[in-house]
Amino acid sequence: MNADREKWILLVVLSIIWGSSFILIKKSLEHFSPYQVGALRVLIAGIILMPVAVSQYRLFPKKHLKWLILAALTGNFIPMFLFPIAETQVSSSIAGIINSMMPIFVIIVGSLIWKFETTRQQITGILVSFTGVCLLAFGGGEGSTFKIFPILLLLLATICYALSITTVKSKLMEVSSTVLSAFVFSFVLFLPSVIALVFSGFFSTFRFDENNITGLLFVGLLSIFGTGLAMMMNYRLLKVSTPLFASTVTLVMPIVAIIWGFLDGEKLTPINLSEQQLSSLDWCF
Repeated sequence: MNADREKWILLVVLSIIWGSSFILIKKSLEHFSPYQVGALRVLIAGIILMPVAVSQYRLFPKKHLKWLILAALTGNFIPMFLFPIAETQVSSSIAGIINSMMPIFVIIVGSLIWKFETTRQQITGILVSFTGVCLLAFGGGEGSTFKIFPILLLLLATICYALSITTVKSKLMEVSSTVLSAFVFSFVLFLPSVIALVFSGFFSTFRFDENNITGLLFVGLLSIFGTGLAMMMNYRLLKVSTPLFASTVTLVMPIVAIIWGFLDGEKLTPINLSEQQLSSLDWCF
């Protein structure tokens, strides 16, 4: 397939998958704690991808191990906990909107750490998007008082994502997207996710009842599509485009997140929507 056409197809599909992840996180939180949702998401993805990781173990990038660990922790572990914790206090729609700041952080992280070039147009985009987020923050969210802690968690998660994708683009492009995903979840993050589940009390309290089975269904969907499959596609998108282009998936994701939130009864104030409009500008294409 033509690389230009492929990157746009991947962008659209990823936007739909990841935009739907926020509502799945919300539904998962109705059955498990934020720490259990994050750990289960990583563990299930690791179990599914384990056969690929074992069969391709010879391709494990030992010389780039530190970069693999950095990309795994910042892109596939830490944010998996930060988003559920934040979504105990803000809606899935708001989480999706704040996540749309990732292109800003890709430009900043890429310029400071990896010396990626930044254009004047991209700087303008930073200012416009930052203004939108300020409107969101001081607008009081969903009609309530401004909740700084969950928003800071969401911003930290977004920065982690930016660090991860710029690291992958700079240091790990020699590994195929499927194998890279398998290594990340099955080799690097499998044990940490099990440890997190132990400390969260999951194994001591879990029972095979209707509540837990329903919760596992939501987390399973989140793990298979929103984690394992989506990360393969994201790594592939990085191969056929730039980190900045790949990060623009977060500008479309809020539209999907808002639609799911609306269907689930969430409400956004006009100022929330104004931030969404600002973030959707196509400055970074």
